[in-house]
Amino acid sequence: MANGPGRDQRGPMERLVRIAAMLQASPEQGVSAEKLNAVAGFPETAGHDQLKREIRHLEHQGWRIQNVAPPGQPARYRMTTVDNRLRVRLTLGQQAALRRAMLLADGGDLVQRFGLAGTTGTAGTEETAAATVLAVPGPLRLVVDAVRDRRVLRFGYKGTERVVHPESVRTQNGVWYLRGVEEADLADERLKNFVVSRMIDVDVDDPRTARPLPPARHAALHPMSWEIDPPVEVTLRAAADFEPDVRRLLGEPAAVETDGDDVLLRYRVTHRAALHARLVELDDRVRVEGPRQARDELVAFLQAARGEVPA
Repeated sequence: MANGPGRDQRGPMERLVRIAAMLQASPEQGVSAEKLNAVAGFPETAGHDQLKREIRHLEHQGWRIQNVAPPGQPARYRMTTVDNRLRVRLTLGQQAALRRAMLLADGGDLVQRFGLAGTTGTAGTEETAAATVLAVPGPLRLVVDAVRDRRVLRFGYKGTERVVHPESVRTQNGVWYLRGVEEADLADERLKNFVVSRMIDVDVDDPRTARPLPPARHAALHPMSWEIDPPVEVTLRAAADFEPDVRRLLGEPAAVETDGDDVLLRYRVTHRAALHARLVELDDRVRVEGPRQARDELVAFLQAARGEVPA
């Protein structure tokens, strides 16, 4: 039977197989780009562009291939033997969920075997996105252990020593958060969120030293509802036409008043950084009416963002 239309793919597929076979035969020391060019039948070029293209093809099929040569030295590629069937079939979101489940189950060996740890190298934007989603901050292991074994956590955060009874740990938009109650707030069980990557000098007490917390109390997804800072009542002014924009970014206000063509929206703010970020996004559609402390803090935030020194 005659071949169908299009270029014969047998040669390129055989070339990929030869490259993969040579890499798999040297899992520890890797293979030089010069040898891989030879087995692939490529002419030797300074940039090894054809070889890099073939390596990208293999990576798209789920293989993990890294250039392990020191900076300034000729390229040397090493393939990590992994079970790439899951990697091919799972979306980035599914990979992130599986990575988190393995972390909570203390399955670091499975992470390596399935090739789900964030990598760097010759992969494209999809691999970069996966590495971002799956990135794990250093203190996370201790935080996970504290949640699982009900251990009191001790760490530095925003210049203050914290003693926290953990409730849960979760990830959102690639950022890991610890949710728990500080020792001083145990009476009213006021839950707070802490960004795990910002914790320093993390330490844990013995198992079962933390107070059990009500499991039904979960963090709301909207950052404006997080109990990060002492509460403060902030009043915002916006044109009536812009009220839906304010509600969309800041959530439902505690109270609303009409003032001519404007509306005054009062919010109970417990996460000032989230408020500042959203006010910047709203730009001139909204204005801080009071208290003065809230206006001063917003001005200081804007000055810091521009690298200015407060007057």
